[in-house]
Amino acid sequence: MDPLILSRIQFGANISFHILFPAITIALGWMLLFFKLRYNATGDTAWMRAYFTWVKVFALSFAMGVVSGVTMSFQFGTNWPGYMETVGNIAGPLLAYEILTAFFLEAAFLGIMLFGFRRVSNRIHTLATVLVAGGTTLSAFWIIALNSWMQTPVGFEMRDGAAHATDWWAIVFNPSMPYRLVHMLLASGLTVSFLIAGLSALRYLYGDRSESMWKALRTGVFTAAILIPIQIFAGDQHGLNTLEHQPQKIAAMEANWNTGPNVPLVLFALPDEAARENKFEITIPDGASLILRHSASGVVPGLNDYAGNHPPVFPVFWAFRIMVGTGVLMLVVSWSAAFFLKRRHSLPRPLALVMVPMALSGWLATLAGWYTTEIGRQPWLVTGVLRTVDAIGPVAGSQVALSLAVYLILYALLLIAYLGVLVYLALKAAKDGDTSPLPGVLEAPLSQPAAK
Repeated sequence: MDPLILSRIQFGANISFHILFPAITIALGWMLLFFKLRYNATGDTAWMRAYFTWVKVFALSFAMGVVSGVTMSFQFGTNWPGYMETVGNIAGPLLAYEILTAFFLEAAFLGIMLFGFRRVSNRIHTLATVLVAGGTTLSAFWIIALNSWMQTPVGFEMRDGAAHATDWWAIVFNPSMPYRLVHMLLASGLTVSFLIAGLSALRYLYGDRSESMWKALRTGVFTAAILIPIQIFAGDQHGLNTLEHQPQKIAAMEANWNTGPNVPLVLFALPDEAARENKFEITIPDGASLILRHSASGVVPGLNDYAGNHPPVFPVFWAFRIMVGTGVLMLVVSWSAAFFLKRRHSLPRPLALVMVPMALSGWLATLAGWYTTEIGRQPWLVTGVLRTVDAIGPVAGSQVALSLAVYLILYALLLIAYLGVLVYLALKAAKDGDTSPLPGVLEAPLSQPAAK
């Protein structure tokens, strides 16, 4: 058993499980703030019912994210000591900034969001929501800064085999960071929008016609319909940035073997690295050149220019297509639902049935996107600085295999339990409708926000 391969699988499994939850909390905090501000402006308690349904999802997702993040960070010492030995002077401070500036905000004020309604003033409760929402975004900022630096490292010098910072501004705002941050924030917004829309559609199918359901459903659908075209544009810009700084990743994403003009867009293929060709290709002539160079005669890099220094083609090629395909499906579903909700003020049952599984489409697109960018960085752990093979620690393959098996079983059970809780909360909300009491209802009239 190869400890390198097993350690890569283990870290991939850990980060795949972990990223599911920040993908929700980053945008859900802002969605909760929207619900709260609408309640403040209108006094309509349906907004607060939506708030309290989804703040439970936020709390659960936050807890799962924290726990899975801790176990992931342990692997820097157990499986990948070469990483911290080489770039710890840069990675360590960025991870510390995330904890000090973001995690503490979320942890400190989440309790007020959950239990402080009508126990603190309305302004304080709203402020707590603002701080938690800001904390989730700040957390994403620092993590994306580190990840982007690993993709496009600048602002450092090597001394005795270790990276030392020479320009923190350049490190944080490295060439790929703005594009990756925007792409991730929009991905989180879409993940949450479809999650809210999908679980609201489930409530709709169970006969719930409450105002809180309609408000949540419309918010999810219209937000998704707005964000998906923006994400397509942001993704295109991110791809052009990747073409500039990591051309071998683009070559793998397009399964293009030879550098040249008039490169077709490969819709379907089975890349064969041994033969250096694609089997069963379905292509659009000049498509890749048009997308990447905005010209049919534009030159697109080929994998043969990076022999021995490019990522595995098959997983990068297909992960990218799963991400794009999911995005197209998101566009069709969100715009269709927005049409019916706007023009007909209803949701056809077949469309509602489609929207329920689409609740998890954001997860699928996010995972596919991260596989594209992370596998696409190979064979480097930090591009041009540290190869993945050089970061592995002296750990036996049998030990990694055992811990990997435990992780996979535990994560599978936790994921099943998490999804079960989401369905339970949706069905409970469908059953209660707008009749369940809000927390602290005896302390202030329901028709208006608590005293400021």
